[in-house]
This record gives sequence, structure tokens and C-alpha cells, in this order.
Amino acid sequence: MPAPQDLTPPAIRFQRYTAADAARWNATVAASPTQSFLFDRGYMDYHAERFDEHSLLAWQGDTLLALLPAHRVDDRLISHGGLSYGGWLLARPLGAAKLLALMQALQRWLPSQGISSLLYKTLPHIYHRQPSEADRYALFRCGAERVRCDAMSAIGPGAAHWPKAQRRQITQAMRQRPELSFEALRSGEGAGWAEFWAVLQAELQARHASQPTHSEAELRLLASRFPAEISLQLARWSSGVCAGLVMFETATVCHLQYMAADAQSRRCAALDQLVERAIVHAQASGKWFDFGHSNEDGGRVLNEGLAFYKESFGATAVVHEHYLLPCPEDQNGD
Repeated sequence: MPAPQDLTPPAIRFQRYTAADAARWNATVAASPTQSFLFDRGYMDYHAERFDEHSLLAWQGDTLLALLPAHRVDDRLISHGGLSYGGWLLARPLGAAKLLALMQALQRWLPSQGISSLLYKTLPHIYHRQPSEADRYALFRCGAERVRCDAMSAIGPGAAHWPKAQRRQITQAMRQRPELSFEALRSGEGAGWAEFWAVLQAELQARHASQPTHSEAELRLLASRFPAEISLQLARWSSGVCAGLVMFETATVCHLQYMAADAQSRRCAALDQLVERAIVHAQASGKWFDFGHSNEDGGRVLNEGLAFYKESFGATAVVHEHYLLPCPEDQNGD
């Protein structure tokens, strides 16, 4: 009689990412139901020196299940700080039970690496190519605490936008200032990048005493690596660039990364016209338009003026959540 087969599935194991895994990583990202070019190593690694890279690959036997973009600070693992969002990147769709097993296995394994907790950024649902929120359920089952909640402003694909009063204002501005011209720059090339960056820096300094997250050189580098995904949309008046948008485009979302305008642009509603054109492009492509969030202090403060501006285009709220997963020693999960 042949010996009975052992049908017990192999244990889930974790491997720390190294540069040798870059090709496998990028191929998995490209096929994932939660794919975004921000998870490509060409994007993640542009500022690698700022973070203690600690991304993970999750395996079951010889099968790659998922990737986890992350960095480490002391005894905490953090969804990668160079990215706006994060979470598990599945190599293929996993059921709720398998995702729970994956999260429980990670929670048990991390203490062996000297890690006591995981700060986990979710990926907002509008960025999913197909519904993939089993990680929220797994976090709940594993005792995670929601520690941050941002309200993003977004317009759905094909949804109505522009309340009548705002549309009337734009139409009047277009009639009054027909000399306004528009251009789109890709690949990080063109003098318009420097012109826009001067406007952006001046506005951020005046309004928030801050600077852009990226430098001009960094964003131009990223635009050269991802010319189909990153663009600079400009409005020009007689004196040059008066308003601009930096757009990041994924498979499902057109995200407004930066926007800025100078004082004269308000006389012709240049920024509003740029936003209108970007929304029209997103909806024509069947994608969401994401303004980003308007929060401060970890989501506890809402910049109501900024939120109102975005909502004046017809945007409504999409929640982006962050969780803290405890990883105590000698625990078995739920």
C-alpha cells in the first residue's frame, strides 16, 4: 500500500527584500490586484538612503504569496515611509481565510526579528483593480488598532462634478481670458518644471511655511522613469507659468500630487481650469480623480478650507486608514 500523502500546506515563511529580488518584485507588482507604479522599485528606491529598507516577500513553499513594502525604525516595522499608501501586494487574489493566515503568520514571526509592532498603511479602495480589502478583516482579527484616518477627496469615474455656480465661474473666466494656454510635460523634460517649481515653493512657503516632499530634481528623475504615469500640467499667461498640477496616474486613479498657482492666475481661474481638464481626462479614461487628503495631525485636524475647495468640484470623501498591529512574543494570533 502506498504511504498516505501529507496534504498539510507548507508553512508561510518570510524573506527580507534585497536588490537581487528587484525583477521578481516588479513583476509581482505589475500583476497584483493592488498594483501601483509607486510600488515599483524604480520609484521606491529613488530615496533609498533615507530609510532602513525592510520590505518582505511572503512565501508558501515555492509559491510567492505577497509583498510588503516596509522600512524599519528601531523595533517597529512601518509601511514604507516613502509611499503615501501601502499594505500587502498580493501575487494573486487570496481569500479572506488565506489573508488572515498570512497576517497571523507575520504577527508571530516579527518578534523573532526583534520587531514588536507593525504600522500598516492600507491602500484606499479606489486604487484596487478588483476588491481587495481582506487585510482590514485580518487586522481586526489580529487585534490591530486604527491609529490614523484621513479623508481623501475624490470624484468617481463617470460621476457628475462641478456644481453649477462653480461651472459658471470657470466658463466666464475662459471667455474673459482666452489668451491662457495649456501644455503637458512628461519625461521630466522642459523648462516648465523649473518655472512651476518656483510657483509651488513660493505658495507652500507663504501658506504653510513648508517645502514640497520631493525636490524638483527628484520628481524630474521619477518622471523620466515613469513618463506614462507622471505628468506636469501647466497653464501659461503672458508672463509665463501661472499655475500647474503634477499628476500621478495608476491603473484606476488620476491622483493630484501637487498643485500651485500665483496671484495673477486667480484673475483667469487658471488653476480651476487645469483641474477641470484633469478631471475630464480621468473620467474619459474611466478612472477616479483623487485630490488627496486635507488632514493634519495624523487625521485629527481637517483643513476645512482646502477640503471645501476640493468639494466645490464635486468631490466626496474616501477614507484612508492606518493601523498599528502589536506583535508580542509568545502569542499565537486570533
